[in-house]
Amino acid sequence: MTDNNEVSLRDYYEKFINEVIETEIIWGLSNDDGWAVCESNDFEDKEVILFWSNEKAAAKLVNEEWSDYQVTPIRFEDFIDDWLHGMHEDQVLAGINWDKELVGPEVEPVILIEDLLEEE
Repeated sequence: MTDNNEVSLRDYYEKFINEVIETEIIWGLSNDDGWAVCESNDFEDKEVILFWSNEKAAAKLVNEEWSDYQVTPIRFEDFIDDWLHGMHEDQVLAGINWDKELVGPEVEPVILIEDLLEEE
């Protein structure tokens, strides 16, 4: 990974934290079968559930394989209490502000909880 890529991933993550603290809403993609999930780019045999800090960024991925998904808001409290704790138990990572190439930070849910609550 290049330094520029590391900087942009860090920027994606910091933008997520700052926007979520401000709006108290997290955005995901869902359909009748569940939520948008990908294989990890960084860890073998790990799944990643994708989340965004704003609706517009999430909507950019409603295409091709996810054309039947809808941008769906998640309340901050629900994200912390239900989503992240459950993802930790299931050993699923959080994909933060991924771009159209399905690249972005992959974060352990407990780290994301700590970072969000520290900034709140």
